[in-house]
Amino acid sequence: MQRILKYIISENTTPVTILDFLKKEGFSRHILSSMKNTPNTIILNGERGFGRSVLKPQDHLIVTVPETESGENIIRTKMDLNIIYEDEDILVINKPADMPVHPSAGNYENTLANGIAWYFAEKGEDFVYRCINRLDRDTTGALILAKNPLSAAILSVQMKKRQILRTYLALVDGLLPDSGTINAPIARMEGSVITREVNFGTGESAITHYERLTAGKEYSLAELHLETGRTHQIRVHMKYIGHPLPGDYLYNPDYRRINRQPLHSYQLEFTHPITGKVMLFTAPLPIDFISAFYSNSLK
Repeated sequence: MQRILKYIISENTTPVTILDFLKKEGFSRHILSSMKNTPNTIILNGERGFGRSVLKPQDHLIVTVPETESGENIIRTKMDLNIIYEDEDILVINKPADMPVHPSAGNYENTLANGIAWYFAEKGEDFVYRCINRLDRDTTGALILAKNPLSAAILSVQMKKRQILRTYLALVDGLLPDSGTINAPIARMEGSVITREVNFGTGESAITHYERLTAGKEYSLAELHLETGRTHQIRVHMKYIGHPLPGDYLYNPDYRRINRQPLHSYQLEFTHPITGKVMLFTAPLPIDFISAFYSNSLK
């Protein structure tokens, strides 16, 4: 959706062109190009501004970030969304299990994107679906959506620079060591479209840090942090060290206590793309995760 930003140039600002100022504010090349092709996106002191216009202290700059994409092709499906936080720029959702993040073959109406499309249609707002941290279908927890092109561009850079700190909780088989780091490359398993494996020949770098929080007779409760974001990374890495997640249909189909992998995006910490404030969000654990652990009974 379109976003309008207002800036008052600081007294301490060295004269700078609007183009360079906006680049420092996180405007991507794609956004700047779309602004160039859209009239009246830059207003400087009440008049039309240009990329090469020079900003001086106390100047008033109004910038309109145009929306250049459309979400009309996503089918709207009514869903009960668990919204943790929302403002003009971001939406943080607590995603349930059994919900794909994006539409795909066989999943055209049951995804988070469909529910988000319905949510904004009900509010009478246009919305383009931009998911920042993706979660597997049965992985639950905190997930960030960007509400405009600028917040998406800035958050995407934060993801690439590993500045979005992601804390996961998982139940794993057996007694996990107190803590450790798994540095093992991950690749698609030969002959499979979905399944991944550790492969030191063809895999891409993947690093997972873990800590055992507590343990029961069968499972350990682990806290995990990712340095990389490979597909199925936690699930593959925990299997690789001999502690797979129960209920995982691909890597450990043991459904005695839970019918999906107990993996939860528990906490997200990042810098707000527009205000620059540090944001910290926590998503409560789902009931089936808690039940699986306590049915396993503490030692």
